[in-house]
Amino acid sequence: MMKHKGYSAHVAFDQDDKILIGRVVGIRDGINFHGNNGDEIEAAFIESVDNYLAACAELGQKPEKPYSGKISLRVPADVHAAVATAAEAQGESVNQFIRETLEEKIQAYS
Repeated sequence: MMKHKGYSAHVAFDQDDKILIGRVVGIRDGINFHGNNGDEIEAAFIESVDNYLAACAELGQKPEKPYSGKISLRVPADVHAAVATAAEAQGESVNQFIRETLEEKIQAYS
């Protein structure tokens, strides 16, 4: 994952065109870029984010921000109780327990 000014990007190799293709993730606005190697893809990412922010400023629009870090989650009461019990048993807050559990789960996708 590349990061610039709070934005993150995912990069993949396009086997047909033999180039790296990047996409800013975590926002609905489409910010895409490409390059032939690591230096080019990084420069293209930075340029794309900077251009996006400049275009928003020029148009008087607020740029879409990456996710805030807040998740509203509804679970059955018994699941909530089990999470609270497990968190307390580990000396953690429910928030900390859920955050760590989610981080462990997404390790396979990073």
